[in-house]
Amino acid sequence: MSQTMRVFWLRFVLVLGMVLMLLVGLMDNGHAQPAHGIAMYGQPALEPGYTHLSYAKPDAAKGGRMEYGFAGSFDSLNPWIVKGRAPWAIRSLVYEPLMGRNWDEPFSLYGLLAKTIETGDERDWVEFTLREEARFSNGNPVTVEDVIWSFEILGTKGHPRYRTAWNKIESITQTGERSVRIDFNVIDREIPLIVGLRPILPKSEWEGREFDESSLELPVGSGPYVLSEFEAGRFLRFTRNLDYWGKDLAFNKGRHNFDEIVYEYYGDGGVVFEAFKAGEFSSFREYNSEKWNTLYNFPAVQDGDIVKSEIPNQRPSGIRGFVFNTRQDKFKDWRVRDALIHAFNFEFINQTLEGGKPPRITSYFSNSVLGMQPGPATGKVKALLEPFKDQLLPGVMEGYELPVSDGNEQNRRNIRKASQLLTEVGWRVDDKGILRSSEGVAFEIDLLLVQGASESLAIASIYEQALQRLGIKLVITVIDSAQYRERTNTYDFDMAFYARGMSLSPGNEQYLYWGKDGINTPGSRNWMGMDNPPAEEMIASMLRAREKEDFVAAVRALDRILVAGRYVIPIWFTDVSRIAHKKELKYPDILPIYGDWIGFQPDVWWYEE
Repeated sequence: MSQTMRVFWLRFVLVLGMVLMLLVGLMDNGHAQPAHGIAMYGQPALEPGYTHLSYAKPDAAKGGRMEYGFAGSFDSLNPWIVKGRAPWAIRSLVYEPLMGRNWDEPFSLYGLLAKTIETGDERDWVEFTLREEARFSNGNPVTVEDVIWSFEILGTKGHPRYRTAWNKIESITQTGERSVRIDFNVIDREIPLIVGLRPILPKSEWEGREFDESSLELPVGSGPYVLSEFEAGRFLRFTRNLDYWGKDLAFNKGRHNFDEIVYEYYGDGGVVFEAFKAGEFSSFREYNSEKWNTLYNFPAVQDGDIVKSEIPNQRPSGIRGFVFNTRQDKFKDWRVRDALIHAFNFEFINQTLEGGKPPRITSYFSNSVLGMQPGPATGKVKALLEPFKDQLLPGVMEGYELPVSDGNEQNRRNIRKASQLLTEVGWRVDDKGILRSSEGVAFEIDLLLVQGASESLAIASIYEQALQRLGIKLVITVIDSAQYRERTNTYDFDMAFYARGMSLSPGNEQYLYWGKDGINTPGSRNWMGMDNPPAEEMIASMLRAREKEDFVAAVRALDRILVAGRYVIPIWFTDVSRIAHKKELKYPDILPIYGDWIGFQPDVWWYEE
């Protein structure tokens, strides 16, 4: 080869290398490859070309009816706002997001309305390409304009749960006939997944209507069902849309099998159970293990017409119990909350109501790897908490354990500790046995419960007697679901029954649960009124984490802050769901790791004679 040719090829290779480097740079900065799905960490478990979700039976029979009974009522069909009481089913049956969640993975999404998703290495932007065939139930195509409008209207006029993500959006623009790009103003590796789960609404259906007003207008979505009939406060009937655009998608194979899904509303939880025994509806979840073992011996069970199914799960326990509203002065001092936790005789209550079988919730993430570890904070958890040690309550760094009684109704040891803590804060028992502040104000607690919640009422009644030993008056206020929603939305209570589910991939929703923005914003889930900067920093660390071990450490650190904050008196949890149902109702042999959770019933169940 001549010297001239060598120089030519050397220059050619150098230029080619520069071009390739430029192309890689372009891909990293806005031209990543479209993908069929996305996972919070690593790659989605289902590869391109997957045929169905692992826990769905692709050849499940179509037809039949699923009927539910609920205690309560509804007065709205707009589930996207604070006003009114709208049934959850409207969100899950009538509307769809851009991406669908696989409940057999901690947090992975696959294309639904969107055919593909693209995002950069830093996940500071995301781009979705809509499926050409996607349609609303009125036949109109799902457009980029609908997507952009949905994000904006939910973020500005929707329920507060949508605002956190909206505030992280720098811009949202149409980039093609069916593609939309969203740029973010923060580094948050979860945010592309969060926006992928936002429901997409038809813009045209809201023209001339106020979005943030309660309404009984029939909803129009792109989902597998349409609301065909309803009577406000009484019942809803959903009919499977035979023209549903997405029925042949791999993501939907074996899902949405019932021709009709009916929701009947009753005034009381006890009435609901009696209606189920009488055959008025087809499926009933039992949360009390003692009742499961003793009350399900009625004729339909004995004859085999009703089947008792137990569905295990591997998800975190979440938190259930009585929450303190720290907006009230009486609960601002952690020692008062600690005293009231000591007065709660869990062992006696559990034995009395549940036969002592279910374990207590000791962590907001019990039953999972995300839960805090016993003893002092170590390793990465300690490193995350150390900069805030002067702001942390006792127990966060050292380790915190709930008080345990000897199971005796008197609970003398813990009552003495509770009295000691209250005395430290300045509360004193007068000569009539009434606990009073230094200003002479009697210690009274208004515990808010919703009508029909028989379990929480039974727990509260036992707790009431324990508090009398401290000179505290517990006023149990039972109100209907409309009043309960109104008062909890405006934080008009001292204590209330509180329940929050947790996933295996907690993220942005944690701001809604524990963030300071929820202190005064109506309708947030921060019922306890937390204002805890270290907790918010742990959430931020979760969202910045690129490696799973860093993520787990941040969740465990947050868990320590929550538990040692003494914001909730926790009760029990179970890693098994108990469902009694008609024998014709079937579900797949393969169960998702989340068990009986969102996406399980009625999604992958079917009717079979």
